[in-house]
Amino acid sequence: MTKQKRARLIYNPTSGQEIMKKNVAKVLDILEGYGYETSAFRTTAKPNSARDEAYRAAKAGFDLVIAAGGDGTINEVVSGIAPLEKRPKMAIIPTGTTNDFARALKIPRSNPVKAAELIGKNQTLKMDIGLAETDKYFINIAAAGTLTELTYSVPSQLKTIFGYLAYLAKGVELLPRVRNSQVKIIHDHGVFEGQASMIFAAITNSVGGFETIAPDAKLDDGKFTLIVVKTANLFEIIHLIRLVLQGGKHIDHPLIEYIKTNELTIEPQSHQRMMINLDGEYGGDAPIKLKNLKNHITFFANTDEISDDAMMLNTEDLAMEAIAQKFTHEVEDFEEQEGIDEHL
Repeated sequence: MTKQKRARLIYNPTSGQEIMKKNVAKVLDILEGYGYETSAFRTTAKPNSARDEAYRAAKAGFDLVIAAGGDGTINEVVSGIAPLEKRPKMAIIPTGTTNDFARALKIPRSNPVKAAELIGKNQTLKMDIGLAETDKYFINIAAAGTLTELTYSVPSQLKTIFGYLAYLAKGVELLPRVRNSQVKIIHDHGVFEGQASMIFAAITNSVGGFETIAPDAKLDDGKFTLIVVKTANLFEIIHLIRLVLQGGKHIDHPLIEYIKTNELTIEPQSHQRMMINLDGEYGGDAPIKLKNLKNHITFFANTDEISDDAMMLNTEDLAMEAIAQKFTHEVEDFEEQEGIDEHL
């Protein structure tokens, strides 16, 4: 007799204006229809609630663990199963603010039913994940620098209500305060030593909702896309942002280090504190070592639409595209007025 597959749904009831809480029964019905004996766990305010339940479900032999919530919930569930030798498959139902990981996997966002139905296509990818030091995992990005600190200062309620606009408003506020730090970064191809205002180690091509910051990132090649911004000059940073919005033209700019690496170590070269951001949350202070764990977890994904050209933009994407275009035009006008060389 064939053993029935078991699935455990771990959901954040407060994510995305509580949209998941309204759809739990429908999602369970869909999974039951795909042959899974399915149960649900509602996360609590207790620290690491989702992580601990994911670990328990994996040890109990569940075949599939579904993380429903924002990138933070997904990170916790990954952190629960990543240390184990025998790991269940994972699926995600994105209901958070940025949903970078869902963007990369082309999973419908803010629509739990459509995201759950994707599991029925039975398309999977063996995904890379990141390991910071020996016990912290991340699925999308590790970052350091002034602008990466904005995640800590945007209130959670504001994130929920205004989403990207909350981040953009805070980012604009912080731009004049960007500063350089003396840093040493050891990577597969050598060492970078010098001044840097921002450092990114990206796994996917979606960073903060934009898919052109690391445009050639691969989901399963075992490599981080390391990006080092070597300036704190406001006008130069605005110009670099403009190049990002123009389709990733920043990657060859002399003020950018753009490197593929399996491992890297970030070492501050001054007494100035350097906080590390892992998937939007505080992940400790540098010095820190990061390692890419190739093909570590099998995720259900919409592999038919991994190509951006095949992706239908939703309302959120269209709004972001409009904001990006408006920003580009404003910067162009500013550069023309100030006589700034666009080839800086």
